[in-house]
Amino acid sequence: MILNASGGLERDASADYALRLNRDAQVRLAELAVGAMAGSGRIVFVTSHEAHFFGEHPTLPEYEPVAASKHAGERALRERQSDFTRRGVDLVVVSGDLIDGTITAKLLDRVRPGLIKARRDEAGYLPTVEDFAARVADAALAPDPAEIIFVGETR
Repeated sequence: MILNASGGLERDASADYALRLNRDAQVRLAELAVGAMAGSGRIVFVTSHEAHFFGEHPTLPEYEPVAASKHAGERALRERQSDFTRRGVDLVVVSGDLIDGTITAKLLDRVRPGLIKARRDEAGYLPTVEDFAARVADAALAPDPAEIIFVGETR
């Protein structure tokens, strides 16, 4: 199962919207799905470097609600990892840099003009949607993936 929900940049969303979507809903779905995985399965949690490293590195103020809530979602899933493992379910996290061509990148570039170019210049390249999708698919299908897979530069 791939958990890829992400929200918090939407206009007029309630103050707790990002946390309800990026932590609560994903954790609840994982808890329900583990029971249906019949002793063998994998959960792939998709996140961003901004969220994965939240609190360790500065993040854009505009992205902070998303980063904080996705980070909380990852932590909440990790807290359940021993239960998942006991029930035969692996947890893999795929964390990505700013992904070229996504709505998130476009929205952030709209509020911070030049952000995409600056990040591309700093990192040397930005992963594309296709690059990221391939790594998510690998995380889901590989026989023994790493617990965390980084896509793109981490700083």
